Amino acid sequence: MRPPSLPDLAITFLYYRDLAGAEAFYRDVLGLPLVIDQGFAKIFRLAGGAHVGLVDEARGMNDWQEAKCVQLCLRVPDVDAWYDWAQGAGLADLSRLFENEAIGIRAFVFRDPEGCQIEVQSATRPGA
Repeated sequence: MRPPSLPDLAITFLYYRDLAGAEAFYRDVLGLPLVIDQGFAKIFRLAGGAHVGLVDEARGMNDWQEAKCVQLCLRVPDVDAWYDWAQGAGLADLSRLFENEAIGIRAFVFRDPEGCQIEVQSATRPGA
């Protein structure tokens, strides 16, 4: 049986060739707090116990991949305010603001410095 306690925090690790550039983007552009610095891995708090870890691919457990198959999604209370900010932030591949009625969200996407897609969304109905 699995131990009864739940994890204290969750970290999704993404792998980078230019760790310093990725760190600067998540810290200075997105404004996320760096909470754990392991040298070759920089862990930023997203919300509550959710974190994203940026790893130097030369030292991490996985290799950098050109084709990205992971999307980092940030649920925010006011996606319109975030989109207004995004339009002036010079983000790569910034999409239009869109609504997906089927799943009840309003969102937009962009890419970080090495191509990982980031989605910012707000719910458009309770429970979405």
